[in-house]
Amino acid sequence: MHTERVRRAYASVAELYISRLGTCEQVHADDLAFIGRHLVGRPGPVLDAGCGPGHLTEYLRSSGVDATGIDLVPEFIAHARAAHPGGSYRLGSLAALDVADHRLAGVLAWYSLIHLPPQDLDGVLAELRRAMAPGAVLVTGFFDGGDEIAAFDHKVTTAYRWPVDEFSARLTRAGFTEVEREQRPGEATQRPHAAIAAIATAG
Repeated sequence: MHTERVRRAYASVAELYISRLGTCEQVHADDLAFIGRHLVGRPGPVLDAGCGPGHLTEYLRSSGVDATGIDLVPEFIAHARAAHPGGSYRLGSLAALDVADHRLAGVLAWYSLIHLPPQDLDGVLAELRRAMAPGAVLVTGFFDGGDEIAAFDHKVTTAYRWPVDEFSARLTRAGFTEVEREQRPGEATQRPHAAIAAIATAG
């Protein structure tokens, strides 16, 4: 039910979302640098998990990455295929990836985990880890929650803010080791931002 609610919510605003957030020119330069620093040059397939309009998948592909995008929202996948016809985009769920064990060299989960209730995050992180080879890199962006996990009224549907240390601890429990984090304070129209890059550990 949660997944379907999120899909419907984004489908209802897909055109507006694409117009406001659907190009790399609308992504903060520091975020593109962070993503590129950890995923560009990865030997092997990289999954943009929750790719939305596909612009970050295309950013990786244009940098030589073997990147594929998946998303819950058919409208996003249709746009991505039309806007980036050389790329590979398909419908998919982060909770049940259509990917063999230890197949991926990297995963980008950029603001695609923000709508998960806290009790569901660990299961999705475990599913990402299952699909990743030891040494693969996960790059994730999310809303910085300061000192507490908190739900808030996101413009599309309910989302969650996470303390960065707590999110990092969840990654550790799922089999990752943090290698870099990025934090940026909120601005007039932007909430506080955080990102973590983490390596999939062996075992």
